[in-house]
Amino acid sequence: MADASEDPVFQAQFDRFGPSYKWWVTIAGLTGAIAMILSATIVIVAVPSIMGAYGVGQDVAQWAATAFLATMVASQLLNSWVVKALGQRMAYGLTLGIFVAGAFVCAFSTSIDVLIIGRIMQGFSAGIIQPLVLAVMVSVFPRNKRGFAVGIYGLGVTMAPSFGPLVGGITIDLLTWRHAFLMPLPLVLFAFVGGMIFMPKKSYFGPLPKFDWTGFILVSVALVCTMSAIGNGHRWGWGSDKNIYTAGAGVIAFSLFIFVQLRSKAPILDPKLFLDPRFAAAMAIAFAFGAGNFATNYAIPVFVQTVQGYTPTRAGVVLVPAGLFLVSLIPLSGRLADTVPPHIPISIGCVIFAVATYLISFSDVNTAFWTMAGLTVMSRAAIGLVMPNLGGATMRSISAEKLNAAAGAYNFIRQLGGAFGVNITAALIEYRSAVHADWLTATQTSGNQFTVEMLDRVERLLKDGGLPENAQEWGALDYLGQTIYAQARTFGFQDTFLIVSVAFVIALIPALMLARSKDKD
Repeated sequence: MADASEDPVFQAQFDRFGPSYKWWVTIAGLTGAIAMILSATIVIVAVPSIMGAYGVGQDVAQWAATAFLATMVASQLLNSWVVKALGQRMAYGLTLGIFVAGAFVCAFSTSIDVLIIGRIMQGFSAGIIQPLVLAVMVSVFPRNKRGFAVGIYGLGVTMAPSFGPLVGGITIDLLTWRHAFLMPLPLVLFAFVGGMIFMPKKSYFGPLPKFDWTGFILVSVALVCTMSAIGNGHRWGWGSDKNIYTAGAGVIAFSLFIFVQLRSKAPILDPKLFLDPRFAAAMAIAFAFGAGNFATNYAIPVFVQTVQGYTPTRAGVVLVPAGLFLVSLIPLSGRLADTVPPHIPISIGCVIFAVATYLISFSDVNTAFWTMAGLTVMSRAAIGLVMPNLGGATMRSISAEKLNAAAGAYNFIRQLGGAFGVNITAALIEYRSAVHADWLTATQTSGNQFTVEMLDRVERLLKDGGLPENAQEWGALDYLGQTIYAQARTFGFQDTFLIVSVAFVIALIPALMLARSKDKD
């Protein structure tokens, strides 16, 4: 508690509530952060239902997840300004209110576009609240207990993504997919009440703090344009003018963002940090594992529902053993970070994740539940090895005066990887499924004896079922079409998991670069 006296705002709260204040504000803040992260993953098992409700493909329905993640990434850059302008209590309460409004927009949405607007509102809230809560928790614990505070925060935000799909699945099976957006609201209400009591009031009154609005607008435009080009490329046509112009606008906006940040006296993301080879290598790995984590969290539940026919609840259960294992692995991984050179567990983690996704790429409609759950556990073991060691390697590579900027950049890049991971994964699944569907369709000719025999058998079954003769052939052809689609879908997922595996083999390159760089004194 002694360290909290450095900030009179927190000291006033300690004077009011006593030594237990740090636990009360931790519970209130962490509940809000967990609600945000639950919402990020709770929607994943709803993707097939959203596809059916609005008559859209998986490449469009995935924006229910991607819009949240992309907005969360961008709004993280606003966190410091919002807290300085409003104070912790007002910022916390206001963003929770925006989150609740977004939840109701999603639950009562009349189109996929309205649903995406609601997810943008929720993502904005999540980007503000997560770093706000972490900063408050670090501030209220004594200096020698701040590592413990970060560990408590990490435990909460690590478990939430694994239980989100389970909560969403149970909700969808018992109620509807729309109710899944409302499930985090009891936690939000608890967090709001606790925040209004325990979060400190604004201590600074005066002109609004300065902020690099030009840089923020540019990075937001870059995110929207780039992810739109990736997510809509299959529908628009990858080489269409619309897609090329959209992607080009994203590249130009990102280039201007870097230019502006290099000239800014107070950049929101300092590009000069990336001139350090060790830091740049760590950021490449952070992006890769952020992408891999969210991509598999997205793809596996969608795969087991659309290919294997799982209920939403069972699809959510697939991820639970992995989440529990990851939490149990964190203490061991934390000790490794203090005793073993970071490039060793990071490299091992890259290999394990690559092997896990390679094995998942062989999954099909007959793959057993525990096989999928076991391979998911294997992939989370890799994440558990990498993340604590990667955080340590990142911070050790940067001088003391740049630690805050480096921590912000690390969190931004990791979350950016997650947003792009879901976006690219959904696009790959759709694209590869279409390629395989075209190929399989081309093989369905009168010379394909297997197809001819199957159609004959289906027609006989339809005849025995009493279907009129003029409808039997159409019924058999419809069955053939569904079979082709199902098989193409399976191949599309398999290709995507294989591509993820190859990407993590490539990620070994920056992991090994960490071994060639020396820590800064």
